[in-house]
Amino acid sequence: MTEPGPSGSRPGPRNASKPASGAEYAGAGLQLAMTLVAFMFLGIWLDKRLGSSPWFVLICVFAGAGAGFYSIYRKLMGSAKRDGGGTGRAGSGGQGGGGSAR
Repeated sequence: MTEPGPSGSRPGPRNASKPASGAEYAGAGLQLAMTLVAFMFLGIWLDKRLGSSPWFVLICVFAGAGAGFYSIYRKLMGSAKRDGGGTGRAGSGGQGGGGSAR
């Protein structure tokens, strides 16, 4: 949950040092399921309207799966970046630096 901001009236952003809660991951799974169901019903409706029995259902289910997985990928990668799990090398200060070690 979000904590109240300095004014106490509006919630502030989530603290980046706290790990992601299970609700965020459950929400991502629920979003995938709802996307699949919505695209499936769209395919059924198109098939009934156009009389092309299984084709639009199949196309829409695969399109919904792709859209759902892409949405989960964006959500989880955004969560990893926010929690400090980025893969950037700038400022790492580790090995292989260009310093003058004589």
